[in-house]
Amino acid sequence: MSVATDNLFDQSMHEHGLGHLAARGVSTLQVNLGKRCNQACRHCHVDAGPHQTGAAVNMNAEVAAQVLTALRDDRITTLDLTGGAPELNPNFCDLVRGARGLGVHVIDRCNLTVLFEPGQERLGEFLAEHQVEVIASLPHYRPGPADRQRGEGVFQLSIDGLRRLNELGYGRDHARVLNLVHNPAGSYLPGDQCQLEVDYRGELLARYGVVFNQLYTITNMPIARFDTWLHRTEQADSYTERLRAAFNPAAAAGVMCRDLVSVGSDGRLYDCDFNQMLSIPVTTDSASQIGAMDLAALSQRRIATGDHCLGCTAGAGSSCGGTTA
Repeated sequence: MSVATDNLFDQSMHEHGLGHLAARGVSTLQVNLGKRCNQACRHCHVDAGPHQTGAAVNMNAEVAAQVLTALRDDRITTLDLTGGAPELNPNFCDLVRGARGLGVHVIDRCNLTVLFEPGQERLGEFLAEHQVEVIASLPHYRPGPADRQRGEGVFQLSIDGLRRLNELGYGRDHARVLNLVHNPAGSYLPGDQCQLEVDYRGELLARYGVVFNQLYTITNMPIARFDTWLHRTEQADSYTERLRAAFNPAAAAGVMCRDLVSVGSDGRLYDCDFNQMLSIPVTTDSASQIGAMDLAALSQRRIATGDHCLGCTAGAGSSCGGTTA
């Protein structure tokens, strides 16, 4: 007898006897500072870009202050800053200083080219001074595939950014961690993360003298620009089926939303950044805003899911920290 469920992800979970996806705690706040970005990548699930300006899509000082208040709960050990280009938000530095002052580990999800934007001339030094972990997007270790995803000339500027971070100790000093992110150029799953890390490490060192700590692979999510491309090329259904066919129960056990709460630029709470972009809020009956966050209730909540969640559980799994299985 089949189980009535709302989406293909729930069906896959039930078919493998896993029930509903549930949180097991909250150790990370992943805060989206807004959609403003100096790039407009074709795979972006945030629909970020230079055109995304203004208070409607970017975090203000009041919400940023509420984030810092929430970090005073010692159960939260990591602040994960994302966007857009989070560094372009005027509250970025205050959030980093405040979180580090509380002993919270800070991650900056950096597109590398932002290091060369006007007004960001000392960004690298700031990140190094506060020992912020940098997770940098580099879709490929060769210029052709990377530029096709991110724009002409972006690869070389990214290499320049990596060299600058290396000069500041990133990838060399254990206190200044530099991790890279690879995502596929098309409607297929990423390759083996371990083998890709070997390839990236060898190519970047030999060709450009660049070093880094780890490589993470992330599956493209059928959201925003990538979803538009899938529909335009008539691949949306086949991509969803590819993800479903590759469902991995072990990957489902390690998905990031089980230990994380996502905070929108307006302070609303979500299970992950993907749900945030789809306007799917947390399911808990407690407060759904960062200013009145109930960490105990959030730690026991049922995760809101949809077909897109298949992207996190296909193959070796996918999360903001790479594979999950």
